[in-house]
Amino acid sequence: MSELKYLLFLGCVIPYRIPSYEVSSRRMLERLGVELVEMPEFNCCGLPIDSVDHDAMLVLAARNLCLAEQKNMDILTLCPGCAGTLRKLNKSLQEDKKLKEHINGILKEICMEFKGGKIRVRHLIQALVEDVGLEKVKEAVVKPLTGLKVAEHNGCHVLRPAKYIGFDDPENPVLLKKLIEATGAECLDYMYETDCCGAPIVGVNDKIPLYLAGDKLRNVKAVKAEALITVCPFCHMMFDINQPRIERLLNEKFGIPVLHYPQLLGLAMGFTPKQMAIDELRVDATKILNTT
Repeated sequence: MSELKYLLFLGCVIPYRIPSYEVSSRRMLERLGVELVEMPEFNCCGLPIDSVDHDAMLVLAARNLCLAEQKNMDILTLCPGCAGTLRKLNKSLQEDKKLKEHINGILKEICMEFKGGKIRVRHLIQALVEDVGLEKVKEAVVKPLTGLKVAEHNGCHVLRPAKYIGFDDPENPVLLKKLIEATGAECLDYMYETDCCGAPIVGVNDKIPLYLAGDKLRNVKAVKAEALITVCPFCHMMFDINQPRIERLLNEKFGIPVLHYPQLLGLAMGFTPKQMAIDELRVDATKILNTT
């Protein structure tokens, strides 16, 4: 039996737009002895509609927490936005009696109730660092990526708001770097590492996010990083899927492969590029594979 078991919450974006993140995560976690249980009939975490209907967001998130309570299992998410939303509400409902009563009053209509047990919500890298442990991650590496120089992008929601997330230092994050270094690759520092990728404002302005992401790619290129490592589906879309658009807009060539962290670790574990769905990346990663 696996030492660690989680209820997997995939959210909306990953299954439909970034399946490479899911595939690589499942294989990597299985190798680490982590068991993933499919979450039954889950719904959106609620984050996308928070600015339109706050109560609807709360109820959607609470329903997912109720499903976890029914299974008596911690939730594992791959998306920082989902992790942040579910984690924040989980904490708020346990600490705010009036909010809990309000939300349960609505949930009652679908015969559900948030009881407020000890269910935890974990983002992938938090689970790797705090539950699996860095030492076990290092022990799983059979093909160290020695000589590979990469840069990391944590994104916003995996670290903020610190009051609810409580993981790493949002101003000077180091844990994703440690996970990267566990693979044998070198993680380079670059200017404005903690800046947002721009994805949250795509619905308001579709050009500003491209400029923001372009600035980050320019800074990554400046330190001669061979790849950018992400842990968020939205950040990945900005830097990988939109990289050709950014290049056209800025009239500048980057050609920087963008890998999900599980893909990087998976390669170091000995999985083939095909098993890690490297071929699904928009920016060609062949040159990276030749160095690993």
